[in-house]
Amino acid sequence: MRPLSDYLNSFLFVELLRGMRLTARHMLFRRSTTLEFPEERAPKSPRFRGHLALRRYPNGEERCIACKLCEAVCPALAITIDSHERADGTRRTTRYDIDLFKCIYCGFCEESCPVDAIVLTRLDTFHMERREERVVSKEQLLAVGDKYEGQLAADRAADAPYR
Repeated sequence: MRPLSDYLNSFLFVELLRGMRLTARHMLFRRSTTLEFPEERAPKSPRFRGHLALRRYPNGEERCIACKLCEAVCPALAITIDSHERADGTRRTTRYDIDLFKCIYCGFCEESCPVDAIVLTRLDTFHMERREERVVSKEQLLAVGDKYEGQLAADRAADAPYR
């Protein structure tokens, strides 16, 4: 009896019809979850790791003290830092470049920074039109940090209990 039942099920495409019924049930009677990208955005976590930025102190001075920990900890070797010592004995960067083609957005640079100078923002819609734009300079990183400072400060405050 079992072989006859199996033959009829395969001849009548019972498994195929069950699969089509399941597909139709999900397609016709469920709400769509598709987002129209530029107009609608999916919610992001405050800990989302997007484009990098350099922050400044409230008085306008850059935070980076040229300790080069972020350069040392970067697994992709994407960060290049040159520094000099100022007259008051403090060090500051003269060059802070990040190669975005190499960067894997792991967040190790952010975790290793003792003064929270380098941070990963929630910015996820950046692009490059020429190959030369892949290397982001210190001035560009500071401009991103200045533009999104309010959001960066709020994200750091929300993340403070977990650090």
